[in-house]
Amino acid sequence: MSDPTSLPGLPVTFRPGHTRAILLTAGVVIFVVISGIALLLDIGPGSRLTFVITGALIFWVLARLARVKVVADASGVTVVNIAGKRRLAWEEILRVNLRPGDPWVFLDLSDGTSLPALGIQPGIAKQRAIADATALRALAEAHSAPSTLPHEPRS
Repeated sequence: MSDPTSLPGLPVTFRPGHTRAILLTAGVVIFVVISGIALLLDIGPGSRLTFVITGALIFWVLARLARVKVVADASGVTVVNIAGKRRLAWEEILRVNLRPGDPWVFLDLSDGTSLPALGIQPGIAKQRAIADATALRALAEAHSAPSTLPHEPRS
């Protein structure tokens, strides 16, 4: 996929669509069921509030799981994982890996570390994840290619 015409247009966002829909739907259903149970039970207002807060907390956790994504633009890549967000310049990304059995894409970085990119995961939609990983790999290779201009000597 080194052909520049096959690169996706920037900016492009990669995210696990099916997984996101399932997590958010489950979060809403769980919140509604737990809150409904709180209203149906003959309990005090403090206990009802505890039920509603528990349902909201479960929804919040599932929403955090659903927020993962990888956004590529002209200046680099933003990786949004469950607990954090990291911005990378294209030059920092040495390799985009999605090996058989990997739960998500890993980005090998120039500082010697590897960053998981949960926005591309082969769980439910394996072929989509492979296509997304291939597209991100092609973008990384195209944007971090060495310059064709001669280097100026440093003094």
